[in-house]
Amino acid sequence: MENHMVLPWLLLCLVLRPSAAQNTAPEGVLNCCEGDVLFLLDSSGSVSSYEHSRMLTFLSELLLPFSLGEDQVRVGLLQVGTNPHLEFGFDTYNTQSGLQGALQRIKPLRGDTNTVEALIMAKDMVLRSGTADGTRAGLPRVLVWLTDGVKPGDVIGPMAELREEGVAVLVVSTGHSNYQVLRQVVTPPVENHLYFVDIDDMSIITDDMRDAIIEIIRAERINVQDISSNAATLHWRPVLSGLRGYYEIRFGPVPAGGAGGGGTGTSPSIGGTQYQRITQLADSSTARLTGLKPDTTYIATLTPESNELSFNTLSVTFTTKPEVLSPAVVTVSESSERSVRVNWGPLQPESVRSYHIEYSALPTGKLHAVRVGGMQNSTILQDLQPDTTYLVTVSARHSSGKERAMSVKACTQEVTPALADLQLTTVGSDSVQVDWKSSAAGLRGYWLTWEGQEVPTQHSSLYLPADSLSTRLTHLPPSARVCVSPIYRTARGEGLCCTAQFHSDALAYGY
Repeated sequence: MENHMVLPWLLLCLVLRPSAAQNTAPEGVLNCCEGDVLFLLDSSGSVSSYEHSRMLTFLSELLLPFSLGEDQVRVGLLQVGTNPHLEFGFDTYNTQSGLQGALQRIKPLRGDTNTVEALIMAKDMVLRSGTADGTRAGLPRVLVWLTDGVKPGDVIGPMAELREEGVAVLVVSTGHSNYQVLRQVVTPPVENHLYFVDIDDMSIITDDMRDAIIEIIRAERINVQDISSNAATLHWRPVLSGLRGYYEIRFGPVPAGGAGGGGTGTSPSIGGTQYQRITQLADSSTARLTGLKPDTTYIATLTPESNELSFNTLSVTFTTKPEVLSPAVVTVSESSERSVRVNWGPLQPESVRSYHIEYSALPTGKLHAVRVGGMQNSTILQDLQPDTTYLVTVSARHSSGKERAMSVKACTQEVTPALADLQLTTVGSDSVQVDWKSSAAGLRGYWLTWEGQEVPTQHSSLYLPADSLSTRLTHLPPSARVCVSPIYRTARGEGLCCTAQFHSDALAYGY
């Protein structure tokens, strides 16, 4: 009688042990993540009922600590068999009790290991945003494939397509074959995303697998934007919205030897350094940090305080920009023959008393100077020489006594006089003698064009050297319009146009 009682007792222990393990959730995980995780579970004929049950127990323990919901982690499960089946999509369960119950009710499909069709279904129906069970735009997507490694099929191509679309692929294999295939399908680094484990030892990799998933879907609940030399803005998800409470924000320089750079996550306190403290209302999602030092690494912590729910303290490190002294940039605009406009920035009226602008023609022109107030960030330099390069230097006199200067080259435009005179004389029924006058210096040549008035597609053009003052055009259409423009080194001057009129009496006329 005693022997008959031993076996039921052992079976009861085997059933109860996973449930006992599920009652313990790792600290600091519940409020960590945002993302969509799809599990691809091999339940074909090569997987025994025992192995299938152990895989589901592994998933139960793996997922237990995560907070589920629209603004947290969403989970889907797709089984692989002859005809792959989506057991539940991302929108099905938003509580752990619902998810854990579903995992206990899942039955194996059996049949062939049709992994390729399952991957196509995952790509087209589940892991694509905008579909009924699709993912959320902008959030991480993860595919975790649990397989016994037996005849997985030609999965390298479909897995590569998923990775190219931004899906992170992780694999757990209870068999020890097909290593070369599986290492090609996972998202690097392979050592963090590919696991080979015996079916009875799957609990050994639970923590490592969970950490790998968290690393991919960790919620960037706090980040820093609009960083300047003396200020920055914190942004976070308003997790207290609708609750009673407030946010406590502490920030200060990172102690010597402390963390630097940037990042987010659950964080160390700001111990051993001076810090500032501010609070924000429960519906807030931003805070402006001011009074910062230039080129300094800071750490900021955000603690949501509420009597209704508990939240992790989040942190971020960032480095302020180096101090910017105006002028940091000088540009030239609105150039003409006798003037140019000089612009500079940034405008810093609170620290700059005045700007001193010096300019001279290169290489050895006379030095000129202009002074403007600290509220001004541009000025026009006048009475310059045409077609000349100037060196312009803008100096800022700061209230602190500091001075900063920056130089730029500015070029005035070339003088391009218009053509002095243009005359056409008809010669016969389709030819004209073209004569013009120009006494401007610096001419490089002339550009002559003609176009038919009645048939615009009839047109032609030619370039003539600078010593040309006349030419003859033949085979012109009736009422052809002839134009001549002077060409200079940098631009074309204003030209003159006349219309050729052909009639029985040849007349000379002009513009």
